[in-house]
This record gives sequence, C-alpha cells and structure tokens, in this order.
Amino acid sequence: MSNTYSQITIHCVFAVKGRENCITKKWRDELHRYIAGTITKNGTKVLAVGGWKDHVHILVGLPVTISIADFMRIIKANSSKWINEQNFVPGKFQWQSGYGAFSLSKSQRDTVVKYIMTQEEHHKTTSFRDEYIKMLADSEISFDEKYIFDFYDDNFDNK
Repeated sequence: MSNTYSQITIHCVFAVKGRENCITKKWRDELHRYIAGTITKNGTKVLAVGGWKDHVHILVGLPVTISIADFMRIIKANSSKWINEQNFVPGKFQWQSGYGAFSLSKSQRDTVVKYIMTQEEHHKTTSFRDEYIKMLADSEISFDEKYIFDFYDDNFDNK
C-alpha cells in the first residue's frame, strides 16, 4: 500500500482589522495558547505561535489534507470568536482580511521559531509594516501596497 509523505512548513502572518494595537500583554499569551490549541485540534503540527499588539505569526507543519486558505480561515474565525467571547476588547474584534504565508525548509525552522518567539523584542525597533514588507521582499513576492495590510504609523511603546 502506498502512502503520501510530506514536509510542508509554513510561516503565516495576519493582522488585527484596522491595525489596532489591541492585543495587550494582559491576554496575548493566552491568545497564542488558544491558537496553538486550535492548530493542533485541526490536525496540524504547531511549531510556534507569537506576535505583537496588532498581528500574529504562526509556524506550522501543514498536512497535505488542508489548504493554506482553509487553515487560515479556521484559525482566524476560531480565534476572533474566542476573543469576542472573552470580552478582551470593547466592541467586536476582527482580523483583517488576507494574510501572508511563506514556505520554508526544515533547516530554517529553528531560526524562524526564535524570531516568532521574540516578537516583543523585535518590535521595539522595527515596525510591523517594515517587517512584513521585508518578508515579502525576502520571499521575492511581488505586491502592490494597496493590496497589503492597512498600515498606520507604528509606535514602539510596550503595552
């Protein structure tokens, strides 16, 4: 009997609608744990979940049985529902439409895991806009700025 074998590592990035800096230290780690649980529950291997006040990074080993689009729909829908149920933010929480998804080799995993887990330190000196555009450029992805996340002036204060 034949089997399907794969090693598909994907780094996904998605942002809060309106790029609001609403993911505070008070509940950020809880959100990341919730997203990690959702990833695992859906048969995907979680390698890292981290982020900052207005965005989340996830690194996963994606099985061949789910598309990136379906995976991201599940993660974003479940996590926004959970955030709203917890009343972490006033009004209705939503993620922006769209996301970045970047493939990488197994040899890059440790470097990307460390990068994701040190987002707070990273964003003391680098804006999310600069970070995201560098990710696109490093991956040689052509883009039109009007079709990427809504970016506003980033500030580097720590909540």
